[in-house]
Amino acid sequence: MFDSPLSASAYDVLGVDPVTDEESLRKAYRLRLRQTHPDTGGDAAVFIQVQRAWELVGTADARAAYDRGHGFGEAPASEWSGWRTPPRPADTRPKAKSFGQPGGWRRERYLTLIREWVGRGVLIEDPYDPALVRSAPRELRRMLADALAEEATARLVSDLGIGYTVWHDVAAPVRGGTGDDKLDHIVLSPSGLYAVLSEDFGGPVGVRRGELTGDAVPGTPVADLLGRVRLIARAAGVRFGGVIVVLPDEDLVQAVTDLGRARGIPVVLVARGALANVLRQGVPGARSIGGNEIFDIRTRLQQAVRFV
Repeated sequence: MFDSPLSASAYDVLGVDPVTDEESLRKAYRLRLRQTHPDTGGDAAVFIQVQRAWELVGTADARAAYDRGHGFGEAPASEWSGWRTPPRPADTRPKAKSFGQPGGWRRERYLTLIREWVGRGVLIEDPYDPALVRSAPRELRRMLADALAEEATARLVSDLGIGYTVWHDVAAPVRGGTGDDKLDHIVLSPSGLYAVLSEDFGGPVGVRRGELTGDAVPGTPVADLLGRVRLIARAAGVRFGGVIVVLPDEDLVQAVTDLGRARGIPVVLVARGALANVLRQGVPGARSIGGNEIFDIRTRLQQAVRFV
């Protein structure tokens, strides 16, 4: 949550100014705990956010590190603030077979739009500088947050091994769409064929009648996703075993939430930390596949998939 360009900072969650003194910070934390505790009618997801915020800024050393990395301190931000693409250490383990560029479309759009927003002729030394990102309009910060979410999912799937195949940023232009309609990920595994949406709304997310709810949740993301799934399924002649919506751990109270079935397809809401287990074990109600069927589905998708 707090490393997201879209979410509130630790100071926002605690309701204090970033330059507040230590005693005021501690008082604000205790007040927010009382206000958000579930036993007194508070929101459990927000209560978790308050606790996490205190972990990040509750001690002098932790606060100094947080301020440096998020542009609140006088010292420059750390070399990698969490908003750039992180370097991956050398790993010789077999990886999942991957096609497309996860988060690539949104990162390119972000870089174009942030320069347009700053203004022509203005030099931007670092388009991912935390202070710059925080000051940008919400739609730009959301573009970057979504790219980071897609990249995080891609890393998790890649580490599952050679038994998995994944396609990223798959074009799925629905009628009346916005021009950037796509499936974030298609994952083919022994446990099933899944469409995966990686999101970061920057705050707690709830569920109502099979759809996501929350102050920052725009439109009907689950319904929109299902429309794109049907489009790809028809184009490739395949049947998806399930649909997975992945969100940051801190924005969900439960690791896995069953959203029911839509036209026979099970839909689940999953915290990022639980995604690997869900893909290994399978979405409840999804049909497992194996043998020659995996090769057939992979071939069909390879022939039908186009990227944004």
